[in-house]
Order: sequence, then structure tokens, then C-alpha cells
Amino acid sequence: MRHNFPHPMDLNTLKQTATQVRRDIVRMVYAVQSGHPGGSLGCADFMVALYFEVMKRKPGFDMDGIGEDIFFLSNGHISPVFYSVLARTGYFPVSELATFRKINSRLQGHPATHEHLPGVRIASGSLGQGMSVACGAAFAKRLNKDEHLVYSLHGDGELEEGQNWEAMMFAAHHKLDKLIATIDVNGQQIDGPTNKVMNLGSLSDKFNAFGWHVLEMDGNDMEAVLKGLAAAKAASGKGKPVCILMHTVMGKGVDYMEGTHEWHGSAPNEKQLEVALAQLPETLGDY
Repeated sequence: MRHNFPHPMDLNTLKQTATQVRRDIVRMVYAVQSGHPGGSLGCADFMVALYFEVMKRKPGFDMDGIGEDIFFLSNGHISPVFYSVLARTGYFPVSELATFRKINSRLQGHPATHEHLPGVRIASGSLGQGMSVACGAAFAKRLNKDEHLVYSLHGDGELEEGQNWEAMMFAAHHKLDKLIATIDVNGQQIDGPTNKVMNLGSLSDKFNAFGWHVLEMDGNDMEAVLKGLAAAKAASGKGKPVCILMHTVMGKGVDYMEGTHEWHGSAPNEKQLEVALAQLPETLGDY
């Protein structure tokens, strides 16, 4: 049974929770010398705000998600932040984070459904597919006369996959206005800066041209994240799908990881872990 969190939560508590989630991330990746810390650290504030404060969630876990807000992680390689937030909102024991990427663990490198891990509705990590799934879920909620929202998270480099743009056309054509898709705009991907690998141009102009309502926010400022998500909810239900362009710093919270693609999928060594943990004080208790 997952916890019911009071609303609104104290802003400082949300910030402290994000710090603990970042601490979880670096410890998880270090322990198996495998995983993706950079994007996970950058999205910690957003994921904490979404799960601890913004989404309307029912107790327990129902795969269909009828009668509640639901979330899809499209850029599944940032599973460390997803698992930490799911555990710390009560979907499964926090102690299970210690099994990350280990043999027979439910916490695979990319989220999967085969293990029936509570909170995970789709296998993700094959990039570019989450937008289509989110569209399908939003369409299903309409058919079910369910007014709850569908949230999704995508990487900016992930938008190089063409399937995204088909899904964006579908969402606008069918006026899926209960869909809120957030793009993690950190300007980095596995091979380097996005503007060098495949320049995305103006994402705002593109989403607007595809018929979406576009908002922008600072994804590494908790107060800005809360305001941005509130604005997105206010814009929903008005005939257009909603896109949040969320500007983050890859590796946020660990100074030597910040702003570089080199920590997209690299694990810290023991000394680097010590430095990172010194910058991320324990706030909720380690697993």
C-alpha cells in the first residue's frame, strides 16, 4: 500500500526529497558500476514534484490506471530516478533499490513489465516509443470517460526518433488535451551535445506547428517545476495536447557530472562517489 501524501507538501521537504533521490541514484549506479546517472540527476526535481505532489494517484497499483493520473517514462535509461521515486512513494520497499541491475532483480537497467514491478506500466528504453503509448492511454481515458491526466517524460535527444512526430500529429489531430508530455531539454545525449549530433532547432516552434500548447520551465528549481506543472494542468482540457519544455542540467547536483554527456551512462568510482555523496546530504535515510 503506498503512502498518501499531504497536499500541499512543504517546498523544503520536496527539495530535501529530491536530494535524497539524487543520493539514491549515484549509490545505485556505483554499486553495480552500470547505469545512467546524468539524466536521472537532472530529472530528480521533476519526478519528485510529479509523484509526491502533483499526480492524483490511487492506493495500490492497478495496471489499467482507470480513475487516476498515470505516468509513462519514455527515456527509460533514466530508470534510477524512476525507481527511487517509486520506492520512496511506497510502490515497493526502499530496500529493494539495493538490487538495481543485479541478476533476477525486478529493477532492470531499463524498466520492464515482465517482473510486474509496481508503478511500471510499459517497458521503455527503446527510445521514441513513449509518446505513442501516452497517446494511446490518453485516448483510452477519453473512451472510458476518465477525466484524469496522462503524463509522460522524454529526452530531447530521443526526439530524433521519427515515431515521436507521428505521435505528436496523432495527439493534436485527436485533440488529446488530457496529455501532458514533458521534454527533458538538457542539450546532451550519449554521443555528445544534441546540437552537434542532430540539431533539433526550436522545439517550441516545432511543437507549436504540430498543434500543441507549449510551456517552458526550469526543471532544476523545485518552485519553478511546481508552477510549471500547475500551468500545464490549467492548460489541459482545452482542445490541445500540452508540451512542457523542461530545461535541466545533466548531472545536476554533482558538480563534476553537470552539463556534460560524459556522465550519460558512466558510473563513478569510489572516490567520485565520496565526492558526490558529500554534495548530496542524506535527508530521508539511505536504503
